[in-house]
Amino acid sequence: MGQTIDYTVPRMLGLPRARSPWIAVGVLAGALVLAAAPAPLPSARAQGAYLTGQLLIATDDLKDPRFIRTVIFMIRHDAKGAMGLVLNRPLADAPLATLLEQAGMDPKGAAGSVRLHVGGPVEPTRIFVLHSPEYAASDTFRVGSEVAVTFHPDILQAMAAGRGPKRSVFTLGHSGWAPDQLETEIKGGYWFIAAAEAGIIFDDAYATKWDRAMSRRRISL
Repeated sequence: MGQTIDYTVPRMLGLPRARSPWIAVGVLAGALVLAAAPAPLPSARAQGAYLTGQLLIATDDLKDPRFIRTVIFMIRHDAKGAMGLVLNRPLADAPLATLLEQAGMDPKGAAGSVRLHVGGPVEPTRIFVLHSPEYAASDTFRVGSEVAVTFHPDILQAMAAGRGPKRSVFTLGHSGWAPDQLETEIKGGYWFIAAAEAGIIFDDAYATKWDRAMSRRRISL
């Protein structure tokens, strides 16, 4: 799991106590609005060759240490850019009570913990939650048939009450690309693409995640 992190508030996530790490994400590089839903995703038909809902897999030619052998789930990809969450960079387990307190909610009675992952180098103090689709809140949106994304801290209360998603991935930060940047990197041989699969997204077999994703790869857009 790596280095133990001090979750003492406000040190946790590097935020002042009065602020919440929860955000909503609309268009990549757009305004960030606390606890509001993102813009609707385009339909699969409208996306055409875009990669929303698929896996991005770093090839051995990608030497950036932030992305070596990473597997990324693509939350959004369109003409305005791309955004994804790294799945195979586990960081530490965070007490659920501490996350609730950091979000300004009552932590009383909250037990257990959630595993935090490094989702990417962009906004590294912000939490993003991928989860199985049986849980839905007002700001939850689906990304494909097996994954949903929620940005509101109510998901923590639901988890504390036993009403949360069956499977989830909490990430700190995300990975982002400007318009046409990802397409250029793919053509340059830095990324493979693969169909998403729930096991690869949600399981904790991190040591084999990249190999399993590579076995599902296709070569081009």
